[in-house]
Amino acid sequence: MNAEDKREQRLKLLEDHIGRSLQESQASGELRAAPSYGKPLNFRDGYEETPVELRMGFKILKDAGVVPPEVELMKQIEALQQGIDRDPEAALVPAQRQRISELRQALALRLERLRITGAL
Repeated sequence: MNAEDKREQRLKLLEDHIGRSLQESQASGELRAAPSYGKPLNFRDGYEETPVELRMGFKILKDAGVVPPEVELMKQIEALQQGIDRDPEAALVPAQRQRISELRQALALRLERLRITGAL
């Protein structure tokens, strides 16, 4: 049995397991108890706005509690900007502005690469 056959067999076993679990949940009434039972899914987290080819990867990151690098850059920029807004006369403001500029450039490059290639 080659690697592709083994992979297909594992997927079939997984699909069978998922099917059995769903049937058991349906029979026990567990599915009907879900607030979204019989309604379209509403992820409310930008799922529909995310390009199809990135959805799975972003979903895995989200479920693992990890944010994409672009979001992390945005958070860093915002935190630095809030520091400047709190005390615009602080001695560190020039260095913070420089760091914001560097982070914005890194973010712009990552987003442009994503726009052009569809991959990071």
